[in-house]
Amino acid sequence: MKEPMTKYGFEKLAKELDYLKTIARPEVAKEIDAARELGDLKENAEYHAAKEKQSHIERRIAELSDILSRAVVVDPKEHAHNRVAFGSTVYLTDLDSDEEVKYTIVGGPESNPEKGLISYNSPLAKALIGKEVGDEVEVNLPGGVKAYEIDKICYEDICFN
Repeated sequence: MKEPMTKYGFEKLAKELDYLKTIARPEVAKEIDAARELGDLKENAEYHAAKEKQSHIERRIAELSDILSRAVVVDPKEHAHNRVAFGSTVYLTDLDSDEEVKYTIVGGPESNPEKGLISYNSPLAKALIGKEVGDEVEVNLPGGVKAYEIDKICYEDICFN
């Protein structure tokens, strides 16, 4: 399955992968070698800690390699945002509380709900994608069913930091 993300997200993951392969992996290999020299491996806490760290690094390398192999870099600026799509910033009114909220739909690795950046795979984003201004959506969220009205759809520069 393809994994849409912005150029920022792709570069961030690629940088992390490069760091893990070129710096973290060789460092942990040295730690393992140094711990081996301490003797009995059965009761060697340094050795076991280094092996655990190595396992974590290798898992993350595999995960990042998989995500990046499926990545499709999307520039949201290039799309008309007359309907909710990847990269759209959506202004919503909570129909129960009249509270106004704003979300931007981004790739999974880029999401940060506290900053209003939601994954295109999230229940809310799935409910919004393809909708237009004035549409109402109901979505099953962990806190219960929420109903929103779409007030505005646009592209805004995405602030990831």
